[in-house]
Amino acid sequence: MASRPDELLPSAGDYMKKLALKEAEEASKQARQHAEAEAEKKALLERLSKHSGVSDEEAIQRAMKVIERAVANGKTEVQVHRFPNQLCTDKGRAINQQESGWENTLTGVPKEIYQLWAKYFRPRGYKLKVEIR
Repeated sequence: MASRPDELLPSAGDYMKKLALKEAEEASKQARQHAEAEAEKKALLERLSKHSGVSDEEAIQRAMKVIERAVANGKTEVQVHRFPNQLCTDKGRAINQQESGWENTLTGVPKEIYQLWAKYFRPRGYKLKVEIR
């Protein structure tokens, strides 16, 4: 056991060094998490900006499952898809302003979904609501 107070009590500078190391570790961890989130977002945008490869028949079957589940639960509307506004050529401005022709700003998978609705669902009385949140 140390007998002198100098041996028992570390300096304030020693604790400041420990604190600085801990802060640097936390900053590094946050930077890694941010980089991972950005990579995930970039991958999502890349995937959604391309053709899905899903046939109209498969897409209709998927939609019918969602619709039937909603009806079984007493719901009259469902959220079909959610996507980043970067997939609109104007970043969603036309949708937000409720401009006619907003559908022409869609790209990738959102455009496919709109076209599927316009071709098959709209003629059968299904409504479409779009919004920017």
